[in-house]
Amino acid sequence: MPQVLTTNGLILCPHGGKGTTTPMHPKWQINGGTVLVEGDSGFLACPFFQCPCTSYQLQSMGLNATEIDGQKVILVTDFNHSATGLPLLMADFHQTFDESTPAPVPAGQPAPPASAALADFNSPVVMASPPLIPFSVSLTQVPVTVTFTMTTAHPLCWILMLIDEATGESKELTNGVPGATVQPWGGKWTVPSQTIVVTLTPFFIQSLGPPPTKHHLFLTGVSQRGFSGHAEAIIVVSP
Repeated sequence: MPQVLTTNGLILCPHGGKGTTTPMHPKWQINGGTVLVEGDSGFLACPFFQCPCTSYQLQSMGLNATEIDGQKVILVTDFNHSATGLPLLMADFHQTFDESTPAPVPAGQPAPPASAALADFNSPVVMASPPLIPFSVSLTQVPVTVTFTMTTAHPLCWILMLIDEATGESKELTNGVPGATVQPWGGKWTVPSQTIVVTLTPFFIQSLGPPPTKHHLFLTGVSQRGFSGHAEAIIVVSP
């Protein structure tokens, strides 16, 4: 069984910002750390000042039946993201001893073993090509295309975010928007190896803000166990 997440655990955004969580139900402690549940929120000390990952709210993937006051306990393997839509790295350091006896399902029969998907603790591999794209507002007249590749044995979903240094805002592009085409779109990941092609028109890039600036395309792939991998492509905009 994966560890439960406590206030002694480590929560990091992709930029290395540490999270501090406030527990709503401080009733269960492990080694002095309060066990966290779905709905607990926190703040991130993110060093990416152009568009910091400021906060998060924990969500359970429903893979754990343990609850506190009706709220599911968070596992370190539950996929979670910051308010900017970027994945959180979560870890805890207490020892786990599982001395439970599997309940017969059905009666008189042994409980089935964990599925291959839930026994997979490998993070997806995600890559972006090209990782850096120069774009001149006065010279570039063709669309910008970025290809993301994702690989995992047990895929679940993916999320595409646009982080805009010009405005300090983030925008989800998983379903595409006018001027930003995503193929395939929608965030479903059903095959072990998946390619996502993102095409941005020159007008769309110019509409994001005046140069010089940078725009970050950030794709996160998530496995059924909750592990994630990500890749980033940076569009460097000049006059």
